[in-house]
Amino acid sequence: DSTDSNDTFVDYDAAPCHNRFCPLFQRVAPPFLAATCVAAALATAALLVALAKRPQAWRWPRSRAVLAQLALGTALFAALLPALAAGIAWGWHLGTGACRLTHLLWHWSLFAQALLVASGSCGTAWARWDPRSRRLAVALWAVALLLATPAALVSGVAAGTACVRRSVGILAPAYLLHLTLCLCLLLLLPAGLLLAALAVPRLRASWAGGAGLVWLFLGLWVPYGAGLAGEFLLQARLLEPTCGSFEHFDLALGLSEGLGVLHCSLGPLGLLLAWRC
Repeated sequence: DSTDSNDTFVDYDAAPCHNRFCPLFQRVAPPFLAATCVAAALATAALLVALAKRPQAWRWPRSRAVLAQLALGTALFAALLPALAAGIAWGWHLGTGACRLTHLLWHWSLFAQALLVASGSCGTAWARWDPRSRRLAVALWAVALLLATPAALVSGVAAGTACVRRSVGILAPAYLLHLTLCLCLLLLLPAGLLLAALAVPRLRASWAGGAGLVWLFLGLWVPYGAGLAGEFLLQARLLEPTCGSFEHFDLALGLSEGLGVLHCSLGPLGLLLAWRC
């Protein structure tokens, strides 16, 4: 009954609350993920070919060292999309271990790219591929893997055939740690880099040279970080949990995550276009 859509209920999944997001998600998500995977594969392959054939064209601030690692991160991210698309369309039948490994790799690539963007925007560590930059690369990917571990701990299989990103309570310590890390890397890190660029003329000059294009990654994931914060406030009952708010919020969170997923195809494409121009 639409007249009850704004009433408050303890369980928003119970009648008369009817959330129509899940059927829409199951219908739209598989083809979207499949198309994004194909586009990401083509764009990343083209970027790697350009890096290999025209090495002299990629100079600081678009250093080959950081761009190759960003391409690796997007390739890892895109490689997980077919399994997720199949799991949404036909159910997840690979078990809890594979589900957690998928979320671990998903967040590992995501966090590694965030750290690469931050390190590439604030210094010249990637200007040359020397022992110093190689040690930095190993440390950065190791830290990203450590930061992604809570994502594996909180994910799991729900209802037997659904690989979900959160199978624990909203106030579980592991999820709170995962949420904090996501907010730091997807919200606070972009805000800090933006303030630093506004305050330091040298950083603004690097943006003018094209380094700001790698910010496309952070810009696409900022709405999802904000969505995770909103989800926590609603699920923890810090905001009024009405049927309407939950239904509209689920749609907004799904759209923001879809926007973030596009980074694996738009990122390499944007870098290629910047190089051509």
